[in-house]
Amino acid sequence: MESALGPPPEMAQKEAELTPMMSQYFELTDRYDDALVLFQVGDFYEAFCDAARAVSRTCEVTLTKREDNTGRYPMAGVPIDNAESYIERLLDAGYRVAVADQVQDPEETSGVVDRAVTRVVTPGTLTEDELLGGAENNFVAALAEGYGLAVLDVSTGDFYATNPSSPAAVADEIGRFAPAEAIVGPDVAADAFDADCMVSPYDESAFDRETAAERVREYFGDPDEYAMTEAEVRACGALLAYAEYTRGGGAAASGEIPEDPETADERERLGYLNHLTRYDPREYVVLDPTALESLELFERRSVRGVQGATLSGVLDETANALGRRRLQEWLRRPLLDPARIERRHDAVGELKHDVVTREALHDALRDVYDLERLISRVSRGRANARDLRSLQDTLDVVPTLKETLADAESPLLVDIREDLDELADVRELIGDAIRAEPPIEVTEGGVIREGYDDELDELRATERDGKQWIDDLQARERERTGVDSLKVGHNQVHGYYIEVTNPNLDAVPEDYQRRQTLKNSERYYTPALKEREEEIVSAEERADALEYELFRDVRERVGEETERVQGVADRVARLDVLVSFAAVAATFDYCRPTFSGAGIDVEGGRHPVVERTQESFVPNDAQFDREEFLAVVTGPNMSGKSTYMRQVACICVMAQAGSFVPAASADLRVVDRVFTRVGASDDIAGGQSTFMVEMTELADILADATADSLVLLDEVGRGTSTTDGLAIAQAATEYLHDEVEAVTLFATHHHELTAVADDLDGAFNLHFSATETTGEVRFDHEVSRGAATASYGVEVAQAAGVPDSVLARSRELLARSEAVDADVVDVGVDEADAAANPASEHATLDEFAAADTVAVPESVVDRLRSVTVADTTPMDALALLDELKRELDD
Repeated sequence: MESALGPPPEMAQKEAELTPMMSQYFELTDRYDDALVLFQVGDFYEAFCDAARAVSRTCEVTLTKREDNTGRYPMAGVPIDNAESYIERLLDAGYRVAVADQVQDPEETSGVVDRAVTRVVTPGTLTEDELLGGAENNFVAALAEGYGLAVLDVSTGDFYATNPSSPAAVADEIGRFAPAEAIVGPDVAADAFDADCMVSPYDESAFDRETAAERVREYFGDPDEYAMTEAEVRACGALLAYAEYTRGGGAAASGEIPEDPETADERERLGYLNHLTRYDPREYVVLDPTALESLELFERRSVRGVQGATLSGVLDETANALGRRRLQEWLRRPLLDPARIERRHDAVGELKHDVVTREALHDALRDVYDLERLISRVSRGRANARDLRSLQDTLDVVPTLKETLADAESPLLVDIREDLDELADVRELIGDAIRAEPPIEVTEGGVIREGYDDELDELRATERDGKQWIDDLQARERERTGVDSLKVGHNQVHGYYIEVTNPNLDAVPEDYQRRQTLKNSERYYTPALKEREEEIVSAEERADALEYELFRDVRERVGEETERVQGVADRVARLDVLVSFAAVAATFDYCRPTFSGAGIDVEGGRHPVVERTQESFVPNDAQFDREEFLAVVTGPNMSGKSTYMRQVACICVMAQAGSFVPAASADLRVVDRVFTRVGASDDIAGGQSTFMVEMTELADILADATADSLVLLDEVGRGTSTTDGLAIAQAATEYLHDEVEAVTLFATHHHELTAVADDLDGAFNLHFSATETTGEVRFDHEVSRGAATASYGVEVAQAAGVPDSVLARSRELLARSEAVDADVVDVGVDEADAAANPASEHATLDEFAAADTVAVPESVVDRLRSVTVADTTPMDALALLDELKRELDD
């Protein structure tokens, strides 16, 4: 984030000479020195000095000059009506934005209007719909020394705390939530938070143990009841403090002026934060950022294919924002408890087969607004009358949901039905108090229903009667004066008036008193009109003020039921996901998985995403058990190896999230973690090559995998020389087999590795075959036992459009390589000879050259010594081998 933007030195030196408004501005920049202050001046948010330059540059608005007794200095502003779009640009540029609103009515003050920061907008604490841009959670995280991690969505109230056991485990949990922003404690380096987001140190006192514990106690009760560690308490307390800080204290951001401007920038307690979820990472399947990316759970790795084709995308038939967020949560944190998994499957199965109930629920759920964000706005005093009506409209759906679930039998659906609170009192309150189609502004009347408050009704009646008297006045005065063109009007400056054109001024009665002279007419008032006007204005002002007071009371009373509303939101979210899972299962012929614990036995499995993007998809089986748990998968490129491996992983993730799976049948084991080493790219910013990234990921897998994990390895070792790569691949295979015993799928082009599988009791070979006809290769996409017999690399290159000359040269080199291989086979050295032969596999170049059995020219040895294997491509190696062979033949 860029540095604070306060007054320039020359201006700071003239502090005593600053105008009252500029003194106010710089006081706020000092108080919010980590943010760029946008300062309301009329209909604009203005910034000054260096901040103005930043606003002008980032928001592409004109940089102007302001001049006062301190001199001239830059100024730039953005219109309040369109401020959110400019704030979004500033956030993208790395700024926090402190919004300072006018918290006094300019018409009620003779001096400078008081202003206060009503909100600090940061990437992780957004609550404005225009900035959030979707239903997904927007998290801010806090990390305290000792690996205390807290995560909060300020817009919904979702609050989580955990204490991972290591930096790697912290990174895994960060990957689950993908926060948009993070704060770190005084003893935590910013770069220790391995996330692609804004990371900043925060107030050291907020991380103090006692201060943090008191704040946690204020919101959630005794931290000891949650079995929280000290590190978690400090993270939670600091995060609560940061959330309060960003909320400001006034309600001006919603168009209201706070009753007490003096307290407008005090930190606001967030009453809707009333539930803390403290969890152990070991309660859920671990899906680290690499696995989330490799399996394309939420984002595509490639720009090719169908837009939005991700696992969450193909499973998302949710009807509302609540369900969409919950679906993503279930996919990020699949369950480990078989009983909880079975409860979800029971519900999905019932809804899958009961089409009428499923569709009725889906139709009703479509009328549900985002309850979590609605009630958070209500609780913070930021909701307008339309928000309350949307809340009521959503709660009106609850009785329909309960009635539709009346015959539900699965335990989870029964629990949801019984736990759904119809909130009849809240619905009745809003229905009685708020008009059906209220205006957006809550301070200008038209919000409260007639009949809700007697005093308000009397005031409105007085206002209506007065306006009716004035409406009738025009006809009476025309008849009285005989002037047919006479008219009664009103404007904001002069109030009500009687207008008579100049040719008819002779007909003006004596009781008319001149109010305004125009070019072609005169405007008058009468004592009776003035009296009525005063009655109307007084009644209107009193009614507007009373309406606002009544509205605030209703909003506060609804806010007191925040926890009940959040309970409804939770049940509705779960129901929406279950209905979505059932709809997808019914439409795409998914089966209910079972969990015997023996292994993974999938019949006719399909990749849930790929099958949606292709006209046809070839199903494949997958069988792993305690006796055979490691598969070496070979086959040509594009034959389906990677898709097959991801398919197995996606089926496991879906099943443990509670979904049915794309297969004819699936009997699974509960996996504790999914590891993926599928493809790699250079980490240029981190200074790591493809091979280093690959080896780092492999090291993590070998260190953390257990017998209950699922491991996917694709082309491990391809980032280095063939010899080194094969050695690493073989050693990793043996380690996973001997030491870990995890279910493992190892895709490779090292055909030598298939021989290793034959030597390991728990390993077996799988391959994807291809059919070659008339120079073309057709991939069958079917997996079979055994090793592949060919790679068809040249044919794949041909299909990709590689030039014919390159293909021809490749075939020529390939033929020479195969001839060399044949010569080696013809030599034939038995094992006993190899053991005694100094030119055997482990012989040095000098030993090889000195061996009696082979005469090797010194020039050949020198050339071999000069080769850097790691920098030699396969094509270069073949060319070199061809040259050396020719030299030996000569």
